[in-house]
Amino acid sequence: MTDTDRPPLPPFTRETAALKVQAAEDAWNTRDPLKVSLAYSRDAVWRNRDTFVTGRDEIVELLTAKWRREEEYALRKDLWAFDGNRIAVRFQYECRDSDGQWWRSYGNELWEFDEHGLMTRREASINDVPIEEKERRILGPRPDAERGRSFPVE
Repeated sequence: MTDTDRPPLPPFTRETAALKVQAAEDAWNTRDPLKVSLAYSRDAVWRNRDTFVTGRDEIVELLTAKWRREEEYALRKDLWAFDGNRIAVRFQYECRDSDGQWWRSYGNELWEFDEHGLMTRREASINDVPIEEKERRILGPRPDAERGRSFPVE
């Protein structure tokens, strides 16, 4: 894997930060760990809940295990704030576990980028709420008609 520029590049404007957030949402909704990992620097540092990983290989391992557990995963991310090379995001996703229990997970992420637009740091705090299947609101990747809209917290 080679490091190349991943536009948009910092310093971010509201428009370019929103594009970065949507690109992340789109990539995560593929549930392809390798594809997602390419948005991060080779030595990226993550805190995901209570797990700490460093580098693309560990990111791929974490995401592979995550999407093995979290079936029918579908995500929405919203830009919360930005400054220079940093972006704050709030997100929600839904998934089903192997026992058939549906979950909605709410979280916040803090992102930091290098000059190439690769994320060097990601810190995620996440809370999970069990839901009934009939309560689901996130049914796959975001349709084009919903792009650019904030996803409500419920």
